[in-house]
Amino acid sequence: MLSEDAKTNQRIQALMQRVLIVDPQLASAKLLSGVLRDICNCQIWTAQDAQRALTVAQGIEPHVIFVDHGPGLDGPAFTRAVRRSEMMCRKSPVIMFSALATAATIIGARDAGAHEFLRKPYTIKDLLRRLEAVSSRPRDWIEGIGYIGPDRRRFNSGDYSGPLKRRVDHAETPDEARFVQALKILKAALAAMDSDPRQALRSMTAQAEDILGCIKAKSDMEFRAAVVALSQRLALANPAQLPKSELEYLSRPLLALLPADAASARPAA
Repeated sequence: MLSEDAKTNQRIQALMQRVLIVDPQLASAKLLSGVLRDICNCQIWTAQDAQRALTVAQGIEPHVIFVDHGPGLDGPAFTRAVRRSEMMCRKSPVIMFSALATAATIIGARDAGAHEFLRKPYTIKDLLRRLEAVSSRPRDWIEGIGYIGPDRRRFNSGDYSGPLKRRVDHAETPDEARFVQALKILKAALAAMDSDPRQALRSMTAQAEDILGCIKAKSDMEFRAAVVALSQRLALANPAQLPKSELEYLSRPLLALLPADAASARPAA
């Protein structure tokens, strides 16, 4: 029942070694479990509520999570809890499914950090397309403040084949787009140090790593040294003790390169 592409099949099988299904309806969870086992040999755990699902996820670290959204379960809230947790599986693909396939529901799934959305009732072909998308077309990870999850511009990427319309999609180079995005998120993270220090530090650490990756081919040693200094300080950081003023000082040489038209814009994710 898998794809005709052997490499795609291998990726799907690797992704589905450990699967968590979060669904308050036992019959629905059992149906999905059977379909997934028909697709490939996999270990499946189920949970009927969000709290139990988080406990199970902590124990098994699933490779992929299926979560329902509807009466009895808030799929977006569960997804946000996973993304903001300290679990190793916080970046695992989340496929949300729901019979409430309204625009608001789909956008809510995307903005919560879900990788894909699956409308119920779904076909095996629909399910395979979502599995192919998350296993074969990975998206950049956005470690922001208001948003944590995969790049939202490629949401339900298995369905999208149209033109790229965002300005950042046509940036001079992919590294330039990533660089500006990282600086914008770094600025937002600094602003969130008082309200959400744990996520702010996690976000700043991710942006420093991303910036280093973008400038690896550049010869500006002074700028590189500034990024390394920020990274090293963040590695030793304790949210309760690290002065915000020190992080602002270390970030100043980086934020000075933020383009004027991007300085006041919301990070695009």
